[in-house]
Amino acid sequence: MEWKKIDYSTYQYDEGGVRFFLLLGSKEALLIDSGMQTRNAKELAREITDLPIRLFNTHADIDHIGSNDEFDEVMINPAELVNYKKPHPSQKIVPVYDGDIIDLGDRKLKAITLPGHTPGSTALLDKNTGMLFSGDPIQDGRIFMFGEMRDLSAYIHSLRRLKEYKDEITGIYANHGTLPVDFSIVDKLIEGACRVERGEIAPSKADMFGQTINVYDVGVATLLGNSGQ
Repeated sequence: MEWKKIDYSTYQYDEGGVRFFLLLGSKEALLIDSGMQTRNAKELAREITDLPIRLFNTHADIDHIGSNDEFDEVMINPAELVNYKKPHPSQKIVPVYDGDIIDLGDRKLKAITLPGHTPGSTALLDKNTGMLFSGDPIQDGRIFMFGEMRDLSAYIHSLRRLKEYKDEITGIYANHGTLPVDFSIVDKLIEGACRVERGEIAPSKADMFGQTINVYDVGVATLLGNSGQ
């Protein structure tokens, strides 16, 4: 595994199934998530840059926080703290709210909250390039919507609201699936999720993490829901 360049100031590190990103500004660098099996994402980022490196978590699922203990502070939406246990007591939480701007120096990233997959799921929109770093909710792979605190209705509303930014987004860079995906996937995910909510898609069953789940094929992606949903 190694860093792959997306453009002159943007890199991705793919573990095989999950990836995280490194963004460079003129003053700071930002890791967007920190991997699952990786335990030295900050150290790996030093292969690319000597800039001060900060950490932003799109959410706190286990496959996004593998190297969080390398950092003295983490930027995250406070609604996600119900899912996040600090790796060391001294770690500082820097709250990031909807509409906040993270400025890396000549590179501004706008936070857009997308609750549903998790309560505090948050994407970052690069105002310079139009890249949307979306976390998990928008992808062409498997979207986990089973377990505690997943909410399909909130997910649908989040995707509908994201359409306000359609003209600003040039591509969607998720932590799973194809990189990038076109914004057109958003309407297809909305349609598929609405059909699931209305009971119009018959699910198959699967066992995952010791529980039986419903698997919904919505065409562009697969939604994994609670059994009996």
